[in-house]
Amino acid sequence: MIAVQPDPFDAAALLADFAGRSAGAGAIATFTGLVRGENDGSAVSALELDFHPRLTQRAVAGIAADAAERFGLIDVAIVHRHGILAPGEAIVFVAAAAQHRRAAFDAVDYVMDRLKTEAPFWKREQRSDGAHWIEARERDHSDHLRWG
Repeated sequence: MIAVQPDPFDAAALLADFAGRSAGAGAIATFTGLVRGENDGSAVSALELDFHPRLTQRAVAGIAADAAERFGLIDVAIVHRHGILAPGEAIVFVAAAAQHRRAAFDAVDYVMDRLKTEAPFWKREQRSDGAHWIEARERDHSDHLRWG
């Protein structure tokens, strides 16, 4: 399942559905990213995520396919929101099913590193000190580089 959507999602329901589709898996690892309530010392009131429908969907699907091949996954799921989100709301859900735990853990980490640095989303936080565009940080790029 690959989805780029404005609607909220229920991570527990997504996991239950994913587990049902992942027969034979020895491990399932997941990650759910949330909107921060504070960043750089300022309160965050909202996160705006804009995207290009065709390019973003293609990039997210490509990242999923690469992860599936690289880690020998049984299945992979990515759900990423767009629109205006409040602190505490889920932004992204990633799940990987594999024969062994290390592949599942690594696949989720790999997908997140690539989403943070490659997926065409434009992010702007509304903070107590004004609006701020969010770019991938130096750490995000170094995390991505470790995958070679």
